[in-house]
Amino acid sequence: MRPLSILLLIMVTLSPLFSQNNTELTDEIALKLSVLPLNCIDQEYPNKPGHTYGSADEVGLSPKALHPVFYGCFDWHSSVHGHWMLVRLLKIKPDIANKNEIIAKLNDSFDKSAVEIEKEYFTKYETGKGFERTYGWAWLLKLDEELATWDSPMARQWHENIQPLTNQIIELWREYLPKQTYPNRTGVHPNSAFAMGFAIDWARENGNKEFEKELIKKSIDFYRDNTETPAHLEPDGADFFSPSLEIADLMRRILSSSDFEKWIDSFFTQKGIERISEIPIVSDLSDYQTVHLVGLSFSRAWCMKGIANSLPAGHSLKFHFEETAQRLLNNSLPLVFDGNYGGEHWLASFALMALE
Repeated sequence: MRPLSILLLIMVTLSPLFSQNNTELTDEIALKLSVLPLNCIDQEYPNKPGHTYGSADEVGLSPKALHPVFYGCFDWHSSVHGHWMLVRLLKIKPDIANKNEIIAKLNDSFDKSAVEIEKEYFTKYETGKGFERTYGWAWLLKLDEELATWDSPMARQWHENIQPLTNQIIELWREYLPKQTYPNRTGVHPNSAFAMGFAIDWARENGNKEFEKELIKKSIDFYRDNTETPAHLEPDGADFFSPSLEIADLMRRILSSSDFEKWIDSFFTQKGIERISEIPIVSDLSDYQTVHLVGLSFSRAWCMKGIANSLPAGHSLKFHFEETAQRLLNNSLPLVFDGNYGGEHWLASFALMALE
């Protein structure tokens, strides 16, 4: 941990940042959140590389050798959305106290030669095409979208530098979509609805009409006729997504307002709404799997906010989801800083998504 980061962490820890109803992204909370990815982006161990060894020659490869950009923060996808978070904070909080440290870190990361090695990973190794499919892919597109929509010379350079990797992900995703016969309805990384929602956002922002059409068609095939989703059975013991809410958050992106209202009325049951509105019980913040349930509160909150914004005034779910999202945030935000590396390496990104 760098000295400046230690100082900042001590400084913001001593401030009474959280209260019963404090769920806004203040400068103080932004600073406190930023310290977490900033400190793990170049922390190589502990690490869960997700690499499938194809030969004995690969056994000696370190996480950094395999992924010179996204090797830290325990796993590839957490490093990617940690980078997204730092970019986002620079963009919306241009005077953040550790601005120079964040810029230096991102300058190191978005090195052209290192990005090229990241790109080559997906075709160099036998199972590379399936690496981080589609959760990590989605976060890479979110990072690319953040840079593409920031009118800054610095951001434009970073965006240009990561284009080889972005283009590789788009190529792989478009190749995979026609082969994806069934959706993944899990509450963890392979969830299809979450990833396709982010991908649609990227495609629209970048004017990639063909990719957008392919994603929408697959979304309609997977979810248009879904009714009475069994949300009352959520969550599983290590979920950080609500499968039902992720589907609804996707469908509000692609259906008209009137069609979405009809769809959601038949999608959720009252029993399911009651279940997903409960605050998840997190029995052990130090457990790397159980702590996922803190992230579940954040992802539920951001889905509920998006869904509520898409519903007309007076719809029964509009106010309920708005109120529930705030309650989930009130409960979960302090927990980001109360655990260990199992949460610290990724939860800040989820918190930022929910806060905004």
